[in-house]
Order: sequence, then C-alpha cells, then structure tokens
Amino acid sequence: RASASLIPHEPSLLFTVAGMVPFMPYFLGEEVPPTRRMVTIQKCVRAGGKHNDLDDIGRTNRHFTFFEMMGNFSFGDYFKAEAIPWAWEFVTEVLGLEREKLWVTVHVSDDEAAEIWQSSVGVPPERIQRLDKDNWWAAGDVGPCGPCSEIFYDLGPELGDGGGPAHGGEDRFVEIWNLVFMQFDQPRPGERVPLPKPSVDTGMGLERITALMQGTNDNYAIDALRTLIEASADRSGTDPDGEHAVAHRVIADHVRASSFLIADGVLPSNEGRGYVLRRIMRRAMRHAHIMGAEDPLLWKLVATLVAGMGAAFPELARAEALITETLRHEEARFKEMLERGLRLLADETARLGAGEKLPGEVAFRLYDTYGFPLDLTEDVLRGEGRGVDSAGFEAAMERQRAEARKSWAGSGQTAEDELWFDLRERVGATEFLGYTTLAADAVVAGLVSGGKSVDRVEAGNEVSIVVNQTPFYAEAGGQTGDRGTLEGEDGTAVEIADTRYCADDLIVHVGTVKSGAVALDDVLEMRVDAARRSGLRAHHSATHLLHSALRRQLGAHVTQKGSLVAPDRLRFDISHHALIERDALAGIERAVNRQIRANTEVATRLMTPDEAIGSGAMALFGEKYGDEVRVVTMGEDAGEPWSVELCGGTHVARTGDIGAFKIVAESAVAAGVRRIEAVAGDAAIAHFTGQEDLLMRAATALKTSPAQLPERIEALIEERRRLERELSETRRKLATGAQGSEPEPAKKIDGIAFAGRRVDGVPAKELRGMADDLKKQIGSGVVALVAVGGGKASLVVGVTDDLTDRFDAVALVREGAAALGGKGGGGRPDMAQAGGPDAGAAEKALESIEQALSAGAG
Repeated sequence: RASASLIPHEPSLLFTVAGMVPFMPYFLGEEVPPTRRMVTIQKCVRAGGKHNDLDDIGRTNRHFTFFEMMGNFSFGDYFKAEAIPWAWEFVTEVLGLEREKLWVTVHVSDDEAAEIWQSSVGVPPERIQRLDKDNWWAAGDVGPCGPCSEIFYDLGPELGDGGGPAHGGEDRFVEIWNLVFMQFDQPRPGERVPLPKPSVDTGMGLERITALMQGTNDNYAIDALRTLIEASADRSGTDPDGEHAVAHRVIADHVRASSFLIADGVLPSNEGRGYVLRRIMRRAMRHAHIMGAEDPLLWKLVATLVAGMGAAFPELARAEALITETLRHEEARFKEMLERGLRLLADETARLGAGEKLPGEVAFRLYDTYGFPLDLTEDVLRGEGRGVDSAGFEAAMERQRAEARKSWAGSGQTAEDELWFDLRERVGATEFLGYTTLAADAVVAGLVSGGKSVDRVEAGNEVSIVVNQTPFYAEAGGQTGDRGTLEGEDGTAVEIADTRYCADDLIVHVGTVKSGAVALDDVLEMRVDAARRSGLRAHHSATHLLHSALRRQLGAHVTQKGSLVAPDRLRFDISHHALIERDALAGIERAVNRQIRANTEVATRLMTPDEAIGSGAMALFGEKYGDEVRVVTMGEDAGEPWSVELCGGTHVARTGDIGAFKIVAESAVAAGVRRIEAVAGDAAIAHFTGQEDLLMRAATALKTSPAQLPERIEALIEERRRLERELSETRRKLATGAQGSEPEPAKKIDGIAFAGRRVDGVPAKELRGMADDLKKQIGSGVVALVAVGGGKASLVVGVTDDLTDRFDAVALVREGAAALGGKGGGGRPDMAQAGGPDAGAAEKALESIEQALSAGAG
C-alpha cells in the first residue's frame, strides 16, 4: 500500500507518527481490512504532543522530525510464532547482518516471545534482555497496544559501554527492528481488553537501516539527507561539516518535514498542526540566520528535495510550487519579525544592570510573539555576558501549555457514534443514485429518533432515515446535503432538511415526519428538491472553473484549502499570501465566464486514483479516496481541458448550464489563505438584478441617469464640501463679529480681557479656529467658547501668548469641564479643549472659567 497522509483520521493524534496509524480501524475491528497482510513505507512526523523528537534534531545521529517507517502488518493472520523467526531471517540472511552483533529485547511479561527467540530462532539467552516501559507500545493514551520485541545492532565499543541495550549506551546499541504485538485495546487510560484478533505491526526505520547498510553510525550521512545538507551548505556558502554542521542537519530534516506537511494540506498558522509546522520552519530559519544567510534559504532546497524524493512521493512534486511559495513567504516574514524582536531585546537589556539576567517573561514574549526560541535569545545575550531567567521562561511556557490543553479538542475526524457503526454493520453502505436521477423508490433500512434506533416514527417527530439506495447527495467536498421529500402510498410524508454521511459511507436523511408514520421496511418515493439541486450543481461546477482560473492567474502554488457549495452561493478558500487585486479578480471572473459561454460538455470518468492523478487530475492529498474515483473534466483551452479534478460532487451537464458567474467578495481568513465568495446561475442573475435596482434607485433620487451617476455624486460631494466650508466661515464671523455685527465686548477681570461665548450648533472641531480669531480680535487676554449639540457640550479655552506665563489654558478648561460633568481636558498652555455630558451647564462652565481667571489674576 502507498503511504497514507501525514494527517491521520485518528482523532487523538496530530500527525501520523508510526506506520500502523492508518490501520487502527483494522486493529480495533471497526473495519474489515481488504487483505490480512500489508506492507507499507509510511511517511511519519514526530514534532508535537506525546511523540515529539523536535528538540533532539541535529544534536543526535538518529533523531528526525520526518522519517520513513517500513512496516509489515498482520491483521489477525500470523502472530509471534511466525513474525519472530521471519524478522531474524530478514536481518541476518537478506540484509546479511552479523548474528554476533545482534541483541534482542522483550517485555518483562512476554515469556512467549522470549521462548520463541531462544528455542525457535536460537538466540543465546544472554543476548535476550527484558525491559518494561521501553518494550510496551501504545499509539496514544487510548487505542491498540501491546508488548514489543526489538532487535538491536551493536556498533562497537568505541561508541559506548557494553552490556546490551538494557545497560549500554544508545549510540552503541541501535534499534533496527520492532515487533509490536497488538494484543489489547485501551479504551481509556489504565484499562485494557484483549483484541478479538491479535495482530502484528513490524517497524523498521528506513533512515536507520540505510545508515547501517551504508557503513555509517550517522543517519544524517545517508544519501537522502547528505544531498540536502550539501545543498544547504552550497546555498549558504558554508562548510557542511564545519562549525555549522548541526544547523545544516536541522535545515535538511526540517525542510523535509515542512515540505511533506505542506504537500498534505497543512499551512503555517498559530494553532494546531499549522502551529507545529510554523515552529519547525522557524527552527530551520533560525539556524539559517545563525549561519549568516542574508537571503531566504529554505525555499531554494525544495527542488533538491523533490528531485530526490518526488518519484517515491508524487504528491511532493505536485505541490512543489505551493511548498516553494510558502517557505519563501514565511522566511521573509520571519526575517522581519527577527529584526523587530532583536530591537525589543535590545530595549529590554538596556534597562538591565551589568550581568543581570533577562526576565523569563520577556524571553517568553520574544518566543511567543516573535518566534524566538529560548536558545536564540541565549545566543544573542551570550555575547553581552548575560543569561536568561530560564525558570521564569519555563513557568510562562507552562501557563501557555495549560491553556492550550484546555482549548485543544483533538484533531481529525470525531469518533462516530456507536449507534451508526452498528447500523452500518447491519445494513451496509447506501448506494447513491443522484448522479443520474433526482427521484427513486427506496426501502427504509434504519430509523433513528431521540438518539435511539427505532422501528417506527410517528408524525410530528424528527427522524434520521437510512435507506438501501438514494438520489439524495450527502454533504461532502464542500457541497451541502440535499433537501426534499419522502412519500409513502399510505399518505406518509417526510420533509428532509439535510443529508449527511455517518459511519463513513452510510447516507443519513435528517428530517421531520409531516404526516402518517414511517417504519422499517417501508417503501418510499424519494424526491430531491430539483431547484435547489440545480443551484448546487451550478455553484459546484463554477468552483472547478474558478480553481483553474485562480491557478492560471495567480500561479501554480494556489491550491484549494476549503469550500462551501450552497444553492445560492459558493465560498472558495485558497493558499495565497497576498491580497488579490481588483484587476486580477476581474480577469479571473472573465476567464470563468468565457468557459461558461463556450458551453463545453462536462465529462465524468471512473478511474483508479493513480490513473486519475497520472492523467493530470487535481487531487487534495490527504483526502481518503477509494479504489475508484470520479474525475470531472470541464472547459477547454487551446485544445486541452480547462479543469480536471477528482470530485464526487454533482455537476452541470455543460458549462453553459452554469449561466453566469460573479465574484462578490475577496478576503483573508488566515495566514496564507484567501477566500473568494461568488454567485452563479440564477443567484448571479438575482445579484445583477439587485445591483441594477440599487443603481436605478440612486439615479432616480439624484435626478440623473445611471451613466451620469458617478459624475453627479462627485459634484454633490464637492458641493457639500464647499457649503461646509462656507458655513464654517460664517459661524466664525458671527461668533467674532466679523460679519458686520458688533461682537459682545470682552470683560475686564482685574485688567485681563476675557471673552466668553456660547455658540450653539457649532461642531467641536471648529471651536479652535473661532478661539484663534477671538484671540486676535482682543489682542491680549483669555477666550472661552462653549458649543451645545446632541445633548452634550464642547469647550475650548485660549490664552494669548503674552499671558501664558500667568494663565494655563489646560487648567482653565478643566475648571469648565468639571461644571459640564466631564473629566480632564488637554492641549497646550495657549489652547485647550474638553467636553462634558451636561449641556444645560454651558453658562455655568463659562462662569467657572471666569472665577478661576479672577482667582489667578488676584
């Protein structure tokens, strides 16, 4: 079997961490395996959660973030008596490893395995060692588990103490083979029950055995890694084995892990898998920075990786453009963050005394906000002769972990209710007829109501119905589930509000019994809402044309990251790191509509996944495809198909059936992910009609034609601005008497001129200009203006320059603000502004300022 995705269907795991993970349903007896024996070379990532080797990468010869696990699997077929001799035969006779350098370990409780190794294989008892925790395997806190039996190779005394793997050093005794005997299921921590069919998971790390066969004790010296290390050294202009040797090893491993994760649909983000990916990428980028790489480095290594591994993993080659673009964008972004972080670090250390440690909270903020790992901060500070409060850093980190544990709700698919699995076992999969018909007769095979499996449901009750065959499409691939009706000859009627999948391939119709009663074995006529399905078909086909247009316009890095296909709209998320400009959107829209007008046939073919991908079909790697897939082809460009995709959805017969297409919005939904919202078919026509109606209403209101509407609006805006300027000028003249009327004379308070005015209806923003005019008019003195509007009051106080050494406008305005029920106020000694909610106290505010002025003058 080909390697499964790095994104597991097992909900308790972030990533596929071992070769057996894709086969958990077989080990648990939830699904029947297609064959009782399988062989895979499974790509794995261990970089988060329980299985986390991240901090050891590059510092040891054997740890990787990404690695390949060769595995043989027995699903209730052979067991210990066969697996143990076969393992010995393979490593000694096929690989030719020396028997005298091999050691064996078994679990302390596994007498059976120990006996087979000694009696059937002939391993001396002194070379069989019993271990406890190291020889018990479990995929997680729950799931299959059992004892292990491992084979170790002795690399020689120069690498450590003897005594076998139980006593010697890990560098000397290297585990090369692991036999996991799946004997138990752990439904919850601390509880184990025997599996109905004991099975075997055999694992051999490809990198480890390759190193052994290539005559090295360093896994990073094997061809696959050495090629990347030398490419890193060449691109950075450094020695691959010099002072930056660890950095090159980290970069080589992390480029592999990052590239494979991106190929399987993970993009860098601030949570979940995307957070782990970003952390892996930034560790590599940090090492590139330490080496002195001025320009982004990681993306330049993708071509080397694809050349070496693309043939074995075609998804890597298909995603090369996306991987390259993502790495280049993230590294450029990281360099910017690095510069900001270094400035912050410099600011913080400037406040510290000589030799004083950097507070742990600051170090954590650098890590959490700017992506600085603790060791990068320590590297920077080491040159200044100071360290970091690592205990404070760990305390802050633990607080974050605690919060993350609270919010983490698992990953992947949620476990299906046992009820649906039981029903699936009893009635089998539902046959879907909806590609060719919207109506069919079907037999009721299962009923669920009130959370229970029942035989009959009366009118007025909600019900979930399973039938032997259905024209109703269940929600999948972004397309929402069908709605419609089920009717029986006796007057029974069920209104279906949704259709969804349960227990993998069981189609469940969710609705309400409107009349009569529905019972097991009833024959019902099923009718899909034809108008709604028509809208779904148009929008789903439009997403295919849109996807192709986006890739052609923006680049091959664009891939689908999510979609919604509804009867009245579509939503399409893509991998892209920048705003899609208006001109580009217009070009994309034109390209889609050209394909619609061409009215070419939409063809569907059934193929194997390999045949489909080989023919150029776009696939979402990580999706669970069966032995047979539907390939949908539509459109044409220079004699070649415009769009070829793997898709199980429903589509139009010809592109012209879509009718029309219109993009209505473009936005960002996450880092590196953009969202297109659009309408097609009748929904597009409704959108055009609605926009035209708005246009006509606006033109009618402004007594012009739609064609002249922009010029009319611009003229009105300019006219309004002119009138506002004139009104503002008139208010100022009225307030100061410059309009020809005599202004109210200024009072004299102990020889100081004071001009206090109430100017209702004047916007607060105009008060300062009026105050300046009044100051010029009185020559020397203090002015105060209060304006009332909207139930509130605004206040400005101005002091001429010759008096600012005696009177402070800020202090005076605060006196007035207090009378208005406000607090504070601010400005300069010569001009200050404030306000308050008590509009009725305008005169009182002026009096308060006058009194403060009098007290200050006295």
